[in-house]
Amino acid sequence: MNQNQQLFAAAQKHIPGGVNSPVRAFGSVGGTPRFFKKGLGAYVWDADDQRYIDYVGSWGPLILGHTHPDVLEAVINAAKNGMSFGAPTAAEVELADLICKMLPSIEQVRLVSSGTEATMSAIRLARGFTGRDKLVKFEGCYHGHADSLLVKAGSGLLTFGNPSSAGVPASVAADTLVLPYNDVAALEALFAEIGEQIAAIIVEPIAGNMNMVQASAEFVQAMRKLTENYGSVLIYDEVMTGFRVGLQCTQGLHGIKPDLTCLGKVVGGGMPLAAFGGRNDIMAKLAPLGPVYQAGTLSGNPVAVAAGLATLKLISEYGFFNQLSIQTKKLCDGLIQIAKETNTIFSTQSVGGMFGFYFSKNIPQSFADVMNSDRTKFNSFFHGMLNKGIYLAPSAFEAGFVSAAHSDQDIIDTLEVARLVFLEIS
Repeated sequence: MNQNQQLFAAAQKHIPGGVNSPVRAFGSVGGTPRFFKKGLGAYVWDADDQRYIDYVGSWGPLILGHTHPDVLEAVINAAKNGMSFGAPTAAEVELADLICKMLPSIEQVRLVSSGTEATMSAIRLARGFTGRDKLVKFEGCYHGHADSLLVKAGSGLLTFGNPSSAGVPASVAADTLVLPYNDVAALEALFAEIGEQIAAIIVEPIAGNMNMVQASAEFVQAMRKLTENYGSVLIYDEVMTGFRVGLQCTQGLHGIKPDLTCLGKVVGGGMPLAAFGGRNDIMAKLAPLGPVYQAGTLSGNPVAVAAGLATLKLISEYGFFNQLSIQTKKLCDGLIQIAKETNTIFSTQSVGGMFGFYFSKNIPQSFADVMNSDRTKFNSFFHGMLNKGIYLAPSAFEAGFVSAAHSDQDIIDTLEVARLVFLEIS
């Protein structure tokens, strides 16, 4: 047994499934998960000292690459002054000001420690603000593991209260309504029927948890129009896309202002930090100002805030996202060309530093489209790339990420490996 196998066997003794987050177990692709011990720039090294070009980046936060010197220095300096206070700090005020400056839709913001906390709190706030209970989400969108969000869609246009996890009471799930992603007609029909009962729509404006699926312009406009007409709250879950696809996130690309926005991953620079924010009148309902309770002992943790501040300042530099987009597009264009040359059914797309690829003829527009892709071929491709030093997300349902640390040579090396693997699996 190699070191990764030994560690995985040992981990399963006291950690359920041997992992602290399910997808890490390689359950959908098979094989042994890699146990990493070091990251630098675009690379990670596993327990057997195998180096990989990393396109996971801790699932998106490491937009600058691993252990960027400026971020590392900020974290070390902050930690020297104290790991946590459970009290306000000047740095969290600075971070809040910076977020509000970068995103015009956010007039006030609250810091939390995880994306799940951000979405859960935003939904509670939307319900408290509107006095309504119903929540609309979309099939294939993941918004964290809060009970009310672990609801799946059935074969019809709408599913009322169908929990997709054991331990979620049907009564909790009953107020979560699930619609197909990008289905304007279904959304309009639902609002026509019960619009006055809907507290909020929560959406990944670029879905990243059913691989990468973009919201259509018609879908975005329908969500904005319907929530305005019916007095519902539009929540953009930009935990994954926030400051990853552009300096003003997906909402900047869409040219609209959601009522509430959830942020995570990049905003914490790789540390456990997230945020939710939006209009003043909605945020004023939060305790201690209003009746909607939300709290967190480690919220605004000074070490995490330092990492987030350093990261946001660096990505705000002129030309950052243009260069990041160019590198990501090079990867996707190269994969398409190789797929054509090897007669492989394949499609891909990218926005900013985020990309998706699919073993299907067309780029998916919905969860159903993603499900129709060749996931068996994906698994073969994943392992072929992994065995040759390219680390991709171990699931056909996850987006990938390029960082500012990925060089032209990294892209070239990745494409050379991809050519070999396409030939092996064709």
